[in-house]
Amino acid sequence: MAGILAVPLKKPSDVDVIKPLKNFLSSTYSSSNNQEDYSEAISEFSKLRSSAIWRAFEKNETALEMMNCYYDQLSALECKVPPNEIQIPFKWKDAFDKGSIFGGRISLTITSLSFERVCILFNIAALQSSIAAAQSVESDEGLKLSAKLLQQAAGIFSHLKGCVMPLLQQNPTPDLNPETLGALSSLMMAQAQEIFVLKAIHDNMKDMIIAKLSYQCVEMYDDVAKQLQKEMLRPLWDRDWISTVCTKQGLYQGIADYHRSLVCRDAKEVGEEIARLEVSLSAMKVAQQSAVRNPLLQDYLNKAKLNLVEAKKNNDFIYHERIPDPKSLPPVGKFCPAKATPLPERFSANFADLFAALVPVAVHQAMAAYDSKKNEIVNAEVLKLRENTQLLNSILASLNLPAAIEETTGDSLPQSLCEKADYVRSANGIEWLDKMIKDLPDLLQRNQDILDEADRMLRDENESDSKLRTQFGDRWTRTPSVKLTETFRSNSEKYRKIISNAISADKSVKEKFGKHRAGIELLSKSMEQLNASVPLGGQSSTPQSSQGGVAEMRKLMEEVEAVRAERDTIEWELKSASTDMKDMFLNALGQEGKEPGVEELNRTYGPLQRRVQESVGRQETLLANIQRVNQELTQERSTGSGQREEVLKQLAAAYDAFKELESNLNEGTKFYNDLTQLLVGFQNKVADFCFARKTEKEELLKDLTQNAGRDAAGGQLPGIPSHHAAGGARAPGESTPTASAPGAPAVHQPTVHQPTPNLPYPIQPQGMPMPYATMPAYGGMPMQYYPTHYQQPPPGYYPGYPQPGAYAGYPYPQQPPQNPPPS
Repeated sequence: MAGILAVPLKKPSDVDVIKPLKNFLSSTYSSSNNQEDYSEAISEFSKLRSSAIWRAFEKNETALEMMNCYYDQLSALECKVPPNEIQIPFKWKDAFDKGSIFGGRISLTITSLSFERVCILFNIAALQSSIAAAQSVESDEGLKLSAKLLQQAAGIFSHLKGCVMPLLQQNPTPDLNPETLGALSSLMMAQAQEIFVLKAIHDNMKDMIIAKLSYQCVEMYDDVAKQLQKEMLRPLWDRDWISTVCTKQGLYQGIADYHRSLVCRDAKEVGEEIARLEVSLSAMKVAQQSAVRNPLLQDYLNKAKLNLVEAKKNNDFIYHERIPDPKSLPPVGKFCPAKATPLPERFSANFADLFAALVPVAVHQAMAAYDSKKNEIVNAEVLKLRENTQLLNSILASLNLPAAIEETTGDSLPQSLCEKADYVRSANGIEWLDKMIKDLPDLLQRNQDILDEADRMLRDENESDSKLRTQFGDRWTRTPSVKLTETFRSNSEKYRKIISNAISADKSVKEKFGKHRAGIELLSKSMEQLNASVPLGGQSSTPQSSQGGVAEMRKLMEEVEAVRAERDTIEWELKSASTDMKDMFLNALGQEGKEPGVEELNRTYGPLQRRVQESVGRQETLLANIQRVNQELTQERSTGSGQREEVLKQLAAAYDAFKELESNLNEGTKFYNDLTQLLVGFQNKVADFCFARKTEKEELLKDLTQNAGRDAAGGQLPGIPSHHAAGGARAPGESTPTASAPGAPAVHQPTVHQPTPNLPYPIQPQGMPMPYATMPAYGGMPMQYYPTHYQQPPPGYYPGYPQPGAYAGYPYPQQPPQNPPPS
């Protein structure tokens, strides 16, 4: 469409979105209990981005639909991830690409989905203006489509003007400056109004309507001209832009007065008709002096000249009306059907969310808070059960129960002790304990190394940023690292505290093992060896008078077993109880009232907490009765060797210690493996952050170096080339004409935009303890990554592998959620 100004597109850069997205989603939304695979969705998202940003330069409706689809996916994803969690260094160049000359930033790199969304939205509006400019002025459908697209573009630029600075929180490239966006929005509105004028002329509407539409167009272009010629913005535009806008001011002033003169002719107001035509001709002759040619201008100029000659002739011979002064003419009037279109909720009609399984940020945080409270309740109740069971076992072992009430001969062992020894041997006894305890330091060291490496990367990045900030002073405008890494450092401190608590737990386990090692070694031997190791005693008999007490004690021992079984059931129910809070929190989203999580926790765990309390109370009564009956039996019963009695007590205590150590070591191993999973995810996030900051640093250094080179040259702007002065400005994106023979036409080499290929980064070994690897990641910045075979545990090595933190890790500490709710 002749004369419609199209906004140039921002120039994108290829970036790897797959790895940071996988790292974030695997560490935040996936777990062993919820193995969501987002690989396909992430791959589709990456392909969609690549197609959208590069096909935009085809400037057709298919490319626009692709851009709309990508923007919708981006907006949906942004609502489901915490701000700045995904460390992808999005780099976009200035659309007008004159920053290096006029002092602005030629490109900008920000690790934010919001920045990517802003740039895509800018390009949607720019692409809409290009498609509108390509429509035919003779086509009714073309005029309708142009008006629609230009009004949408005006709405987008107006929206960006109000939101770009809060979203970016730093100085943008010149094209994203609010002043620039305001001027572009006004330009799109004026051009949309112009389309309505052309549509009215095309449809032969009434002259008064055309006059009012045209006069409104004049006012809008007058406002645009003032904005484009601001000192800060004028260097941005192509030289034809201001000329085109000024030409249209005169053109539509002429059209308004021309059609108003036709109204006067119909009303036989010849004097005003002549005055209107003179004003129309004067305005269009001024517009004609511009270098910009407009076919409509010449057409109306010719018609106005003919009508003026005829009107003067009629007035001279027939009407003899006085011709009024142009300044005294009544206003033409205005009519503005062009309106900026508000942003729709979805740009694409066929939107299908690739990440539909992800929940919004607020819901995810609420679920994380719910899980944290749930784990606190479960851990507290399980710990209460285990501490009381341990107390019960220790008291029974000190009383040599139930072995003391079993009938044995001098060379045989109590049946209960034989059963305990069978259990220890079946569990590989002392050998298994030795192996598990020997593995603990390696598991601990593995986690410490991962966390140390993450802290080193953060420390190095902060030192680099501080050094450059000292070197460049106020010119180093990016956000300080210390502000961006608060969450990283906070999580690192939490992990340090967890590891410190785990070291204390390891020490406690080793001390318990050392205390009962001799007894566990005896229980690990064969039955013959065990029998030979226990001192002989005389015939154990129970006096007739004590038969009642023995029967009562046996009944109490049965109650003890019932209590233990009941506690195992309660503990299993505590750990396995779960409620799908996703739908509840989604329904509660945006509604005020009581938090659904508190009520659900009380409903799910309230009855179990009461059963725990009842079990503890029942134990107190049971122990009191056991001690009473045991005292009676001790006074009446004659026993064998006191030395044998002590050994039997030690073996009973050793069995209880073995059971506790077995549970502790299994949980400790699981704890360290789960912590490894969390720390690998944490290290990957830190690595993504450092890579993004490195990319941003390099871009800013490049800008500062270019500015320093310009300043060293004296700050003089380059002169206008002779071919520009003679032949006018080139179209955006057109290259400098090559030298040719005299008289030969200049040959122009168009700029070709090609995506930057993704380079593979080979893994290379590094000589350091543990199976780490060094990767020359992200363009040469050394970065240590935990090897792939630790990302997922090998079959048969890691026990269980449920969701990290979803168990009572007695005596091991509870890991913090990867994304704790905001305080």
